[in-house]
Amino acid sequence: MVNLNTKTINSGKRKRAVARAVLTEGNGNVWINHRNYKTLNFFDKLNIEEPLRIAESVLGKLNFDVSIDVKGGGEKGQIEAARVALSKTISDFAKSEELTKAFLTYDRNLLVADVRRKEAYKPGDSKARSRRQKSYR
Repeated sequence: MVNLNTKTINSGKRKRAVARAVLTEGNGNVWINHRNYKTLNFFDKLNIEEPLRIAESVLGKLNFDVSIDVKGGGEKGQIEAARVALSKTISDFAKSEELTKAFLTYDRNLLVADVRRKEAYKPGDSKARSRRQKSYR
């Protein structure tokens, strides 16, 4: 069993989305922007459940609540940022090397943020990589 006398805070990022997770003693509830994660659409819910299921298989019963606040970015970027923040918070709180290895083995992006960003537009062009067409007429 894990001692729950303290609060653990961590953050996660994906594209322009930034998530901040706060772990406290509780019943295993996860709230994203003051909504239970179970109300999300099916695939987003599965994305958030992945770190919870891994943690439950390693630690046993989850007796903590996590509140995640996400700002910026789009819907999917916010889900990915929340997933990273959730995983990092659980890992830091449990201080279990076995749990950290389980997260990294399953998906490295659970603990390490994806640093890719959108490429900048180039001068005189409509997109980052597209070029103006030439017409020699």
